[in-house]
This record gives sequence, C-alpha cells and structure tokens, in this order.
Amino acid sequence: MSSSAVNEVASTGSGSKISAHHQQRLAVVYIRQSTAYQVLHNQESTKLQYGLKQRAMDLGWAAHRVLVIDEDLSCSGASTEGRAGFQLLMAEVGLDHVGIIFGIEVSRLARSCRDWYHLLEICALFGTLISDADGIYDPRNYNDRLLLGLKGTMSEAELHILKQRMLAGKRAKAQRGELGMQVPIGYVRKPSGEVVKDPDEQAQATVALLFDQLAKLGSVRGVLCYLAENQIKLPVRVRSGPCRGELCWERPRLTTLQSLFHNPAYAGAYVYGRHITDPRARKAGRPHRGRISVQMGEWDVCLRDRLPAYISWEQFEANQKQMQENRNISRGVVRGGEPLLSGLVVCGRCENRMYISSSDGYHRYVCNLESSYYGGDLCQSLATRPVDAAVSEWVLRALEPASIEISLAAAAALEQERSRLATTWRQRLERAQYEVDRGMREYQLVEPENRLVKRTLERQLEERLADQQRLQEEHRRCLSMQPTVLTAAEREAIRRLATDIPSLWDAATTTIEQKKTIVRQLIERLRLTVVGNTERVLITIEWTGGHRTDTEVARPVGAFEQLSYYQELLGRIRLLRSEGKTHEQIAAQLNKEGWRPPRRRPTFNADMVRSLLSRSNQIIQSRLKHLRPGLRKHEWTLQSLAEKLDMPTMTLYTWLQKGRITARKVLVAGKRGVWVIRADATELKRLRALRVAGPTRRPRRRASTP
Repeated sequence: MSSSAVNEVASTGSGSKISAHHQQRLAVVYIRQSTAYQVLHNQESTKLQYGLKQRAMDLGWAAHRVLVIDEDLSCSGASTEGRAGFQLLMAEVGLDHVGIIFGIEVSRLARSCRDWYHLLEICALFGTLISDADGIYDPRNYNDRLLLGLKGTMSEAELHILKQRMLAGKRAKAQRGELGMQVPIGYVRKPSGEVVKDPDEQAQATVALLFDQLAKLGSVRGVLCYLAENQIKLPVRVRSGPCRGELCWERPRLTTLQSLFHNPAYAGAYVYGRHITDPRARKAGRPHRGRISVQMGEWDVCLRDRLPAYISWEQFEANQKQMQENRNISRGVVRGGEPLLSGLVVCGRCENRMYISSSDGYHRYVCNLESSYYGGDLCQSLATRPVDAAVSEWVLRALEPASIEISLAAAAALEQERSRLATTWRQRLERAQYEVDRGMREYQLVEPENRLVKRTLERQLEERLADQQRLQEEHRRCLSMQPTVLTAAEREAIRRLATDIPSLWDAATTTIEQKKTIVRQLIERLRLTVVGNTERVLITIEWTGGHRTDTEVARPVGAFEQLSYYQELLGRIRLLRSEGKTHEQIAAQLNKEGWRPPRRRPTFNADMVRSLLSRSNQIIQSRLKHLRPGLRKHEWTLQSLAEKLDMPTMTLYTWLQKGRITARKVLVAGKRGVWVIRADATELKRLRALRVAGPTRRPRRRASTP
C-alpha cells in the first residue's frame, strides 16, 4: 500500500475526532519490526512506518511536534519485556503528553491482549487517539473501542497461529534428524549439513581426554583442576565474524565443561527438546533466564547412533548418574576431609543418610534429620574413627586376593596417563611449530621495500617464536618431573607395595581422596546402628554386587554406665576387692583380663577402681534402703532413723560405732546385714537433744609467745 493510499484511508472520519485539544499535544509515530532480519531485508515495511510522520503533519501537527519512537526495531511484540520504546510510549501517554498515536497496524503496537488493553485503558483515560492504516479511533467511543478490541484479539491469535505452525514444522524436521542446530566442541558441520568430528587431531584428542578424566575423577570440577594443572585448553570453533570456522583454544571454564558433559551428542545421539522456557523465571531484558533442563526420558526427540560418538551411550548414562550423585542427593563425589565413609553411611534405625559433624578436629557420623526438620530428638551419633578403622580392615581383606592384579593395573593406568599427556604435549608443540612456519612464510612473501607490513609480520613472528620457546621449556620441565615411561625402579616399587597393601594404605603418600575412591569401588552402602546408649555399634557393609557383611565395633562413650558390661564390671571389681586386693592390683588385673574403660582411655587405674567401688557401695546402700527387714515395735533401720531425726546417715553410724546408741544387725535376703536400732519416744528425745548439742570439741591450744 502506498503512502498516499494510507493517508486517504486514514483521513476517513478524522475531522470529527481530532480536536484542537489533541493538536496541542504530541503526535507519536511508533515503529517496530520483530527481528533484525526483518529490519535488514523488509525495508519497505520500515519505510512505510516512517512515512506516518508525514501523515501526522498532513493532519495538522507541526514537524517538531511529531515524536518518532523507533527503539523497538528488532523486538518482538509478544510482551513488553525488553521493549524500551513501548514503555516510553506508555509513559508519555500517562503524563498527558500525547494526542494521537500512529501505527501502521495494531500488531505493531502489541501482540498481547494484556498489553493492548492496558494501552487502550490509558488512552481512554487521557483522551488519546489511535490511528492505523484503516482510520482513526477514539478509545472512549464504544464502537471504536469494540473494533480496537477485535483487532487486538486477532493480532494475538495470529501470533499464536504463526508460532504453532513454525513449531510444528520445526518438530517434524527434528524428528527426521534434519533440524540444524549448533554443533558442540569437537564437531564441525560440512557444507552438505553432515556433522562430523573436528578434523583437527588435537581437538579430537582433547575431547576424548575430557571424558577419560571424568570417568577417572568422577566430578566436573576435578576435570577442571586437571586441565588447569596441565595447562590444557579447549578447542572452540569461531561461530561468527570474519574468522568464522577457525579453530581457537580457550581457557576451560566450569560452565563450559558442564554443558559439554551433559550433551548427548558426544554419545552419538541427535536430541531435540532438552531445554524448555519457564515464563515465570524470565526477567526483563534477560529472555533466556527461564531456560530449564528436561529429564532424559522426557526429550521430544532422541535418535541414537546419528552422530560420530566419542563415548558409548552406557558411558553417557553413567556420567549423568555420577554428576547427579555429586549434588549430594545420595553418595556424592569423593571429597577431602578425614572421615573415610562420608556419603556412604545410612542410619540403621530410620534409614536416613548420616552426615558429618566436626568440632575441634573431631568428626562424628550424625543422624539429625528428625531433629533438623521436625524438631525431634537426635536419632544417633557416634565417632567416625572406630567405624573407619573397622571398615578399613574389611576393605584390606577384600583387596588381598587381588594384590597382583592391582599392581599391574596401577602400572598400566599410570603409563596410560603419562602417554596421554605426552600425546597432548606433542600436539601442542606441533601446532606451535606450524604457527612459526606460517609466520615465516608470510614474512618471506612480503616485499623487502614494504616496511610497513614487514615490521608488523616481524613482530608477530617474534611473538610466535617466544610462545614456542616458552612451550618447549614447560615441556622439558614436565618431562623432568614425570617421565613418559615407568622406570624399572618404579615398576618394582609398585609391585612391592601391592604385595603389602596395609603398608600402602597407611603410607603418608596415600591421600584420603585415594582411600575414599577405593572404598567406593568396593562398598555400596553402610548401615550403622548404636545398640541403645552403649558402646556397641552394629555395622552392615553392603558390598558392590550384593554381598553383605555384619560386624560390630566399640565406640567411645562418656560414662561407665553406658558400657554394656557395666554390671559385670562392677561384679568383677567387688569380687577382686573381697579377695583383699588393693585398688592398684584390681586395676592391673582388669587390664590383664581385657576390660576397657570409657572416654578413649586404654587402661584402668587405681582412681577409676576407687570411684567404681564407691559407686557400687552407693548402689548397694540405695537398694538396701528399700529393703525392710522384720522390725518390731519402736525399731528403726539406720536410714529411716536418720530421716526421722533429720540428720546424715554417716553421723548416726558414727554414733553407733562410738557406743552412743545400741543396735543389732539383721540379715536381709540372706546376703546383707542391716542395722536395726530400738528407739522409743524417750530415746528419740535424747537423740534429738544430742543432735542439737553437737559434737564436743577440745579447745584449741594457743601458741606460746617467746
């Protein structure tokens, strides 16, 4: 449609709607194109929209009173997010600065009914007119408002229809495996559309090295640290610009590695629908903020064996499982720290996972889910060292039959690792030599008289030579510290250590991470159950493969009463005491017989025996207190009479020994004698008076003055 035709159509009915009040305010021309491609290639539509400025001038607005808003070129009209021009338009209308809005059609202003009706409400409130290619409308007029509403609804429906058609075509093409998507690191797309491995040999070797290290180290961060330690960079093909398609080497990042290891293309699968967009998570100016990952079984398209693979599909699934476990949902990845069994221990009482609690260098396995989440009591807690020691013994027993295989496997793995690093260094040196040769050829091809270019190429050649020299020096240092092939002494050391696995396990050079890796290869899970509040801990080891081992270990406890053999220990001490042994002799006998005290103390001593004998006597006295022998009239036991007189039992017993009261001993249950005292009312009165008078003390002698 030409500009004159637009003006002719738009002029219909304009005289009855445009008033002097409208012309006193601004006329706004809103211009929008949905994509940058449309801005570059659909220029006729853009020119037609800019031509609306002349239409405003024809309707009576001066040129300086016409505001052109074109900030939303290459912005979609599906929402107001990222549309600075539309937000400026709404602000100007809300400030009562706009008399009329010009747009080539309603869809240019908004393709969402929410945004469209919001604009209509603001325009109706401030009396702003809206003009498109069909005429001029007043939102305050019922008929015009109805027509504008229908146009907005049709514009939104049109957007959804177009979107559904494009998505249906895109999905159909993806189901055939023909939808072109960006290829990941290590792949290139031929002009025919076929995806092949990167023809660069070093790029292929680097990608293969990444997956080998992930299988070995078990975590993405471990691979990142390995790459940083060995100064290995990632091969990346430039996707845009004048250098598009060229191979460059970039420093590895954690996000890049995570994306790489989660991509099923490396397992040879063509996948569509791995991510969806959640509108609730979007933010203004960040349209990709709401991208969330979809579970593997919910992908729209998954075609196996469509791409050249670096790993098998089974290895890809194992990698996904390992990375999922690294999020501490179950076992987690091998981490530093003293506890050997972190991530493997579950509570034998409630089946919940037990966590590590550390304080002042001491570590404990704690089951605190009930306490943390529901405010209940602590389920159980125990020190890590006795459990780790017991499990280590079982692990060493399991490794004894495979000692020779372990030595051979360790030697082969070490040689393979060194050979892989040597290959990486050789490829890096070869690439550096290629860059130097290329720079030399460019330098020699330039005419000697052209010093402007000659100096630039000379400087670039010197930089490449310096980089090559630095790389060669680093390679020599690496070889001096770690030769490629194992020496005879190293092989013999590996075989010797493998035959003595306990020494290798306890060696200072064996790290806790290495021990944990070995344990996780053999053990699937451990169940710990503390028997009551005692020192006994029941351990169930669930080995990889389904075999189970039940064992028991003693944990350190804080009191003698927590020992499961506490009563037997007291009985043994009383028996030795009845034989006339001293406290020191009893302690020595207990140590000889294998009794163990609590609080991590290895042996008994005289003070412990003395304390236990005192506790034993108190227990006996407490029990005898509740035993009532056959008492006659006005007879009391020693304890009951002391309570009657409100005095200590030991004081009354002292009076008995000094003859101030008389008593007889009665056997109770045929085992123990109980003192029985006869005290009628007169005797009780005498004893109370004696109690009030107190003991008779001798006067203290004064020191003579010289």
